[in-house]
Amino acid sequence: MTIRQILIHPDPRLKMVAKPVTTVTDDLCALADDMLQTMYDAPGIGLAAPQIGVLQRVIVMDCVKDPDLPPRPMALFNPEILWASDDLSTYDEGCLSIPEQYAEVDRPAEVRVRWLDRNGAQCEEHFTGLWATCVQHEIDHLNGKLFIDYLKPLKRQMITRKMVKLKRELARG
Repeated sequence: MTIRQILIHPDPRLKMVAKPVTTVTDDLCALADDMLQTMYDAPGIGLAAPQIGVLQRVIVMDCVKDPDLPPRPMALFNPEILWASDDLSTYDEGCLSIPEQYAEVDRPAEVRVRWLDRNGAQCEEHFTGLWATCVQHEIDHLNGKLFIDYLKPLKRQMITRKMVKLKRELARG
């Protein structure tokens, strides 16, 4: 497994729509393993393939935060939301592509999601709480949308300017 470099906003690849996975291959499973390793290393609870420059509809997530519980790494190929609750929940979201920036985002509190697993089998699950927020955040990435796109323009511009400055500092190394 390889830790991949995470793209930092603004990067045009983060605004592109990812292509559907036609077949779950060994290469795509290896990509998902790399993504999980990258996510855990960051550390984060979710990562979408476009965040590492791969424009495929693949996300990984693990929202188990309790150290007494076993981790639940998930790899979802072609995830799609089938149903979303009318009830909203507000979560102070962050993003590995927008480091150290957080903002409250309202999203449906519950969602039903369908995806292909590592074996190419179709799966469905009802997500609530942090899992629901995370899966929606990651699916947004597949559609070229970032959590800051939900914010008012001034706040979004302020965060974008901070990221431009961070990228300049990182480039200077």
